[in-house]
Amino acid sequence: MRIAVLGTGSVGRALAGRLAGLGHEVTVGTRDVRATMARDEPDAVGNPPFRTWLESTAGVTVATMADATTGAEVVVNATSGAASLDALAAAGEDNLAGTIVLDVANALDASGGMPPALSVSNTDSLAERIQRRFPTARVVKALNTMNAAVMVDPSRVGGGDHTVFLSGDDAGAKAVVRDLLTTFGWSDIIDLGDITTARGPEMLLPLWLRLFSTLGTPVLQFKVVR
Repeated sequence: MRIAVLGTGSVGRALAGRLAGLGHEVTVGTRDVRATMARDEPDAVGNPPFRTWLESTAGVTVATMADATTGAEVVVNATSGAASLDALAAAGEDNLAGTIVLDVANALDASGGMPPALSVSNTDSLAERIQRRFPTARVVKALNTMNAAVMVDPSRVGGGDHTVFLSGDDAGAKAVVRDLLTTFGWSDIIDLGDITTARGPEMLLPLWLRLFSTLGTPVLQFKVVR
């Protein structure tokens, strides 16, 4: 498949690299290609410059948000939650029409200090806001309850014996995302229902952040036992 991954941080890199390794045609979308490729310092969390990562990752190209999403069958929103709507707007509403948008972002707000709080919760979710803003896109929420390494390799935690959630209004879009998750190695995939059910996985983030702090590792994930 032709897949656009919006976002050049840890999550975008992990997903783009894994998808390319599985044989998909992957383009990473960024607002300003020249500026992104010119950076020569590690990012805020210590990742090497994007240019360095790109040169060492086969099968991935970089383009503007709009060029990356043109003709894409799946668009992965791996931007920060606060920037997601603007990033998708830069991708272009026409480019998103009828396209599967896999939203893995979280609406976190660190303005009040750490750990960050949710800027959207209870009666709304980031995924719902994306669906409302781009009504002809086929939005699916998944993979937001874990760190980037576990997203693309669930075996890193408990041999992969844990749960990933799906939310979305379009059954066909969820089926495509389910298939992608299966190729990553996920086996316990729970379809929660329509896009409003994304509120649940998004509101797991405060708990995840506190577990990260308590356990001293981000390599953790939730398991639904039934």
